[in-house]
Amino acid sequence: MNIPFLDGWRRRHGSAAPGAGGGTGDRDAQGLAGLLSECELLRAQAESVGVVLDDSPSSLEALDQLQPRWREDEELQSWLGNDAGLYLGTVVVRRVAGAAWQLWPDGQPFVRLANGRELDVAAAGHQWAEDGAPQLSQLYAEIAES
Repeated sequence: MNIPFLDGWRRRHGSAAPGAGGGTGDRDAQGLAGLLSECELLRAQAESVGVVLDDSPSSLEALDQLQPRWREDEELQSWLGNDAGLYLGTVVVRRVAGAAWQLWPDGQPFVRLANGRELDVAAAGHQWAEDGAPQLSQLYAEIAES
């Protein structure tokens, strides 16, 4: 997943990813989390059908119920997949103890759980946008239990 604004963020905050040996500190990690939680396209799509994304597990269930009208537009599907993955990651980071955003060397964000497990939430979001499976709420439940 290529997120251009992360390149600028990484230049301003050093090339090290948070938690990757020489991390960037708590304030910078919060800034990264804030950037990744925006998910503007997904939030707009959800709001247009009355779904409020409040960073809760129940909002993931509501997303799973959306009609997948975006599947007709490949570009929209790709952007929505990115946002869905970032939103899943946001819910995990805010609700699962010890979960934190990290950046792989290529700049792609992922979520690391307290047990060290790394989650490629972008890939999960793309799968959801393309197929509707696995459901975001199901993924969250599995992650929260681990």
